[in-house]
Amino acid sequence: MGQDDFFEALPTFEKFSGVADAKNYQPLPGTWSLATADIVSSTQAIARGEYKAVNMAGASVISAVLNAVGTRKIPFVFGGDGAMLAVPENAVPETSEALSLTQAWVKDDLGLDLRAAIVPMRDIRAEGHDVRVARFRASSEVTYAMFAGGGASWAEARMKAGDYRVPAATAGARPDLSGLSCRWDPIAAKNGEIVSLIVTPVGVERSADFTRLIDDIIAIVDGEDQAGLPVPRKFGFPPKGLNYEALATRHGSLWRRKLHILAESLLGWLIFRANLKIGRFDAAVYKNDVAQNTDFRKFDDGLKLTVDIAPTLITRLEQRLAQAYEAGLCRYGLHRQDSALMTCFVPNPFARDHFHFIDGAAGGYAMAAAELKARA
Repeated sequence: MGQDDFFEALPTFEKFSGVADAKNYQPLPGTWSLATADIVSSTQAIARGEYKAVNMAGASVISAVLNAVGTRKIPFVFGGDGAMLAVPENAVPETSEALSLTQAWVKDDLGLDLRAAIVPMRDIRAEGHDVRVARFRASSEVTYAMFAGGGASWAEARMKAGDYRVPAATAGARPDLSGLSCRWDPIAAKNGEIVSLIVTPVGVERSADFTRLIDDIIAIVDGEDQAGLPVPRKFGFPPKGLNYEALATRHGSLWRRKLHILAESLLGWLIFRANLKIGRFDAAVYKNDVAQNTDFRKFDDGLKLTVDIAPTLITRLEQRLAQAYEAGLCRYGLHRQDSALMTCFVPNPFARDHFHFIDGAAGGYAMAAAELKARA
């Protein structure tokens, strides 16, 4: 397979249980790099009620880099308060600039501090770690990357230590965040509660016992309708994320952009309410695609889920996790809340390959990560 088309050339798997199968993963080319970013002190920002801003900042990293490199055919993962992308050597300059601009925008418009780094694969492997990538087919039009090998976690740790730092651009600089939006209302739990879960192995490599643990967790969640998928049910008007989307996508007057989004949202609300088909746009197809194209389950050096499940299944999850933790097999964090948030990347509403990033509405992955850290 070619270096630049690495991700597109990977075979896909369609049952999520495939994340536990090492045969689905291939080593990232040695000339590639990991671009990683996260919000500094995200837990404190969430405690202040700024969880939507934190999510928007994390999704903006993906939007800015994909728009800058001009392709969506590169692996990435959304982490709630940050994101990571794997980029080929020839895309590093554009990626670095996008990260610089995004840091400036996040500081100026969201009032948050975003740190970023680009870590070469050669350095990751020189330290004894690896990055292996699998390609999960979430729907007929969208695939998501799964990461294993410990290298992504090592790269994130180096970023937090200040290594490989990408400096922020000057105040007032702006990335291209076209397509970034958040027009769906928060997704209320239907089955019981929204659970954000992170489970990582003790040690770099996954053992056979850890693989069985992942299988058990997936089997428990699979006991819920649609495997716990938090399904968006209401296209909001006025959208609750109006201000954030306007800040992200304005070119000039903020109020003019808000009015434009309000007009689009009103039209969308009417179309979805009546379930209309207008030209190439079919509301029923789009709503189904939104549900299927979400990243509510992933593997990023550990299992990450944001799922809508019943209290009985939550109890089973907690019992299985506690058992594995006591056996020294894993570390985990589990955060419960009554709803989820969705942030969207929709460059073209007439295409079906739009991405939708799911996190818990009351801290989600950031709070689960804090619990995992405390438990570790």
